[in-house]
Amino acid sequence: MGTSDSAPAGEIQTPRPNLKVVPSTLVPGPTLGAGEQPMLVGWGNLARPGVEVRSEDLRALTAGRVLSRGLGRAYGDSAQPPPGVLEVAGTVLADRILSFNPDTGLMRAEAGLSLHEINRLWIPRGWFPSVTPGTQFVTLGGAVAADVHGKNHHVAGCFGRHVTRLLMRVPDGRVLWCSPTEHPDLFLATIGGMGLTGHILEVEFRMDRIPSTWIWGETLRVRDIGEYIGLMKQSAEAWPMTMGWIDCVSKGRRLGRGVLFRGRWATPDEAPNKLAAPFSRLTVPMMLPSWTLNPVTVRAFNAGVYWKPTHRQKPVHWESFFYPLDKVRHWNRAYGRKGFTQYQCVLPDDAGPDAARRFLEVLTTTPGGTSFLCVIKDCGPQSDAMLSFPTRGVSIALDIPVRKDTQGLVDRLNEATLAEGGRIYLAKDSFTRPEHFRAMEGERLDRFMEVRRRWDPDLRMRSAQSVRVFGDPAPDRDI
Repeated sequence: MGTSDSAPAGEIQTPRPNLKVVPSTLVPGPTLGAGEQPMLVGWGNLARPGVEVRSEDLRALTAGRVLSRGLGRAYGDSAQPPPGVLEVAGTVLADRILSFNPDTGLMRAEAGLSLHEINRLWIPRGWFPSVTPGTQFVTLGGAVAADVHGKNHHVAGCFGRHVTRLLMRVPDGRVLWCSPTEHPDLFLATIGGMGLTGHILEVEFRMDRIPSTWIWGETLRVRDIGEYIGLMKQSAEAWPMTMGWIDCVSKGRRLGRGVLFRGRWATPDEAPNKLAAPFSRLTVPMMLPSWTLNPVTVRAFNAGVYWKPTHRQKPVHWESFFYPLDKVRHWNRAYGRKGFTQYQCVLPDDAGPDAARRFLEVLTTTPGGTSFLCVIKDCGPQSDAMLSFPTRGVSIALDIPVRKDTQGLVDRLNEATLAEGGRIYLAKDSFTRPEHFRAMEGERLDRFMEVRRRWDPDLRMRSAQSVRVFGDPAPDRDI
């Protein structure tokens, strides 16, 4: 049951050739010295022993493996193997579009296809993913596993809301489809389940038709966090996409001052009479010294962004609006070899309008509480997916350099998040203690683990993060 590869009638079919397994490609992390183990590196530059094995044939590749990994944009250890396991299945060679229905916008593709490639091919044709995170360098499998969200969560929800079905290899080796009507428990545990319920092989999801390749956007300078939250919530009534940068270095009356960005797709009469071509990109060519980002440079950067000229409503390049950090390849190298973590939480609206101020006050009064970048977004209702991150409230994301006091800082931030009834985003996490995560998730975590054990009684699907946060077994050898 549920093992058919057929697509619904009416789709444009892409022929599926007979594939053979490509010789395994081992992708090490940093250059190795004699006797050193290969390393896999997360986006936060935090490394663990491991390698990727890649193939165009995900069915052959995933057999017997404990974890899949896409483009490695998880900041922490969610896409790194657990202790005692070296290899993970790298999906990026399996990146074909299998079908597309122009009447419904329904696309079916292999899990290794990236949003960047989708944008390159489909924006000129007038289509865009219904939901995109702040980087387009993520795979479809990763977008499902993390249930990514974007600037339009208050109107469109997470990526998983637009997924209609998934082809998966479950831990007992079977390959099957799951959807809201076919193995719905597996479907809702996999969306946002961080790859712990099985290997995602194919994703079927809805795309949105867009009227142009430009965003009609506006930026507004805001004096403090209270004014920012109020304006962001007010903007949600007319603007489907909102987000902002805030200064979390300044204190007192200026705490949380920032810039709000809001936008929607431009209509043909508003857009320039040309396609918005992809950007050329700069590159950070090497790891910068760890002292590059210090309180002085962070304070200068925050002041520079705050006083940068704002603009009234005008056409904005789609890539600049959705993916500003993607303009610089390997920007994570700016944090140096010690790396960084991103702390992202959501504070529910039920906590009141001052919850964000209370949270930022904890940040700015705790040792190590210096964030180079702080992004705030408006979140809509909670998803039915069992561990999906957002809920109705305010999301705060902080980029924090890793130092000796980072664990203490994350502990304090988790305690502040718990006090407000909030939760954290596992796709960004590197330091959360299991007791904090359990206190945040409670019954949701119990339900997820019940379904997970139903499909995987021995917890064969594991990651370094699941060992750290969920308490999964960590044998001293591969399985």
